[in-house]
Amino acid sequence: MKIQNLSRFKSHSKLRAAIANTGWLFGDRILRMGTSLIVGVWVARYLGVEQYGLFNYASAFVALFTPVFTLGLDDVVVRYLVRESSDKQEILGTTFWLKILGGIVSVLLAVGCMLLSGESETLKIWLIFILAIGGIFRASDTVELWFQSQVKSKYTVVAKNVAYILNTLIKIALILTKAPLLAFAWATLAEFAMSAIGLAIVYQTKASSFRFWNWNSDTAKSLLKESLPLIFSGFAILIFMKIDQIMLGQMLNNVQVGIYSAAVRISEVWYFIPTTVVASATPSIYAAKEKSESHYYKRIGQLLRLMAGISIVISVPMTFLSGNIITVMFGSKYAEAGAILAVHIWTSLFVFMGVATSPWFIAEGLNNISLRKTVLGAVLNVILNYFLIPKYAGLGAAIATIASQAVAAFVSNAFDQRTQKLFRIQVQSILPFPINF
Repeated sequence: MKIQNLSRFKSHSKLRAAIANTGWLFGDRILRMGTSLIVGVWVARYLGVEQYGLFNYASAFVALFTPVFTLGLDDVVVRYLVRESSDKQEILGTTFWLKILGGIVSVLLAVGCMLLSGESETLKIWLIFILAIGGIFRASDTVELWFQSQVKSKYTVVAKNVAYILNTLIKIALILTKAPLLAFAWATLAEFAMSAIGLAIVYQTKASSFRFWNWNSDTAKSLLKESLPLIFSGFAILIFMKIDQIMLGQMLNNVQVGIYSAAVRISEVWYFIPTTVVASATPSIYAAKEKSESHYYKRIGQLLRLMAGISIVISVPMTFLSGNIITVMFGSKYAEAGAILAVHIWTSLFVFMGVATSPWFIAEGLNNISLRKTVLGAVLNVILNYFLIPKYAGLGAAIATIASQAVAAFVSNAFDQRTQKLFRIQVQSILPFPINF
């Protein structure tokens, strides 16, 4: 009886830790959501539709190279840290140096691709160069992976929020002093630098010392071998998220990018919810798989139902209020974004589902299937954008995004025997009543 009570106490302690961890992550995202909306809208009004569109075009272009500096390592490293009883310092050190190398390569690729495309606009090239450097500083996110594996995200939340608040004050100062567009790119880079310093201080004071981190070639090969499909999957996911803005800029103009970006800013601000919840739930899902298959799938089902429910609660009112929201926040110059937002907001249903299923694919060792699904969706997105943007502009891009996300995160699971069980759980998660397949 004592052993049973002790086991129950430990279980409750883990649950409380997970809830507290999620609370800190949610607090972080809510703070960012609120301030980014207020300051982001202020920046959009200050810059005007065309310059706002140019800045978002550059940001979207740089974002395409995110998998190069993250190397798809985050989920893999967390799982290694949760499972491995030794060599954790080696895992952290190897991850850090891999991300430094990835950051440098991403800068070279971003600028190189822009130059090779024949781009001659100096301002655009400088924007891309400055924003791309941020990838090097994000190697410090390795610290965040350690605290995430220990379900102690509150320390990294504080560190990153200090940097974020300082950056917000800098952007306000730039607006008040009527700074040029390029200054906002430098401000974005400054946030990454300040965040890296904050994370370093937190790790040194609350965890261990960086001098224990060391590089291991075998560990690097092992991590990269497992994360390689996630790198390509990351490219496909970012095509979902960013290729619409890039194609709008290439096929139409920066004004259309600015209008579309206003709608996307409101639509995507909710994406912190699945990433935050899944980040805290992932260790318990991996642990459940070790315990029993039924417990494991129960956790997956609960997570999917929660994500589907939240996305629907967000999307329904946003559909009817989109026009008023855009006009009040961004002004009449961005009025066209209202119709785009009413459509694009439903992308959240499939984004939430896709994020919630990512631990399942990793735990099952099916990253190659996840890669094929996302590549399929990304290709579909590009094709649909090619045909829909010339006729419908931003609205066409929104339709293309929903269709491609639905195929990648949901529909495609029905056509592979290995993912059909997951598909049934997904279907069940969006229905208010149980059905038998």
